Amino acid sequence: MRKIFFLLFTLLSSFCALHSQSIRPIRDDVGFCWNADEMDSFIKYLSVEVKDVKSNGQLIGGISVHDDYLYAGKIYYPLFSQISAKEVVIFGVTHGTVRKEMNDPKNVLILDEHNKWIGPYGNVEISPLRELIKNKLEKDYVMINNKAHQIEHSIEALVPFLQFYNRDIKITPIMITQMSYERMEDISSKLSQIILDYIKEKNLKIGNDIFFLISNDANHYGEDFSNSPYGLDADAHKTATDNDRRIINENLSGEIKAERIVNLTKELWTDPEGKKNIPIWCGRYPIVFGLLTINKITGKVNGKSVNGELFGYSDTFTEKVLPFKNSSMGLTAPFSYRHWCGWFTLGLYVN
Repeated sequence: MRKIFFLLFTLLSSFCALHSQSIRPIRDDVGFCWNADEMDSFIKYLSVEVKDVKSNGQLIGGISVHDDYLYAGKIYYPLFSQISAKEVVIFGVTHGTVRKEMNDPKNVLILDEHNKWIGPYGNVEISPLRELIKNKLEKDYVMINNKAHQIEHSIEALVPFLQFYNRDIKITPIMITQMSYERMEDISSKLSQIILDYIKEKNLKIGNDIFFLISNDANHYGEDFSNSPYGLDADAHKTATDNDRRIINENLSGEIKAERIVNLTKELWTDPEGKKNIPIWCGRYPIVFGLLTINKITGKVNGKSVNGELFGYSDTFTEKVLPFKNSSMGLTAPFSYRHWCGWFTLGLYVN
């Protein structure tokens, strides 16, 4: 009897361990919404508060905020309310927390092996595209690590919004690490061809069937970020947010040609001569890599670069806390002139 009990216990333990590894757990259960009824109410609230925006062309992708919903809900909404694709490729950040825990990986894409991710309306399926990328991309371009994805929040932030508009959404989660522009060119060329082959094999239409999202928050300003070149008052806040808007306008609005993507690296990456106050955009590597990849895909499909259209820009100090009632959601960081974060959503489309 003891042997039977021990055997059953061992089998159950093995099953639980396997099951826990197959479903990617929630990282941030405070800033994001994981309850279906509350997500329904939140979207209803946003639909009243925010005007709908329509892109001037076929929307195929976007750049999205990944901050707390009670701060940035109004900025998420204009982009996600237009997404109805069956599956989404998400280029996520590799935040400092992950870099510290994972010994600061560089020069690779980080993929996971979870069978599903948790969403507010049930578990989210992983696209078969992820396995194709693992199998076809050169091994030194890829790092497979579940833990990295489990402690990174920049991709999961987009899941509740995506799943609200499509309960059967499939995702391909890809974390981007720091790497040179030349290596990004090389990896994005290989990756774009893998994605194109998948699109052709599955007879998918870009925008309608498959969509591309780049996760990013704009400038992280204040003492906690060791980033306050303009001071810590109202004038400093205006100067820094104006600079974010300038970067978006000069590099991401309108046709995003190769030279504008190169210029983004000068705006957002470390200035070797130390002449600029470089803003701290946590998505500075996903934006460059994602745009390179998306441009290569659209270039081969219709010979065109993507166009960018800003849907909304704001920051935690300006928005403060949305007056959404009876919410289980909270805030993961404060807001003041001494600590604030900027963010935006921007649509990527082809004419």
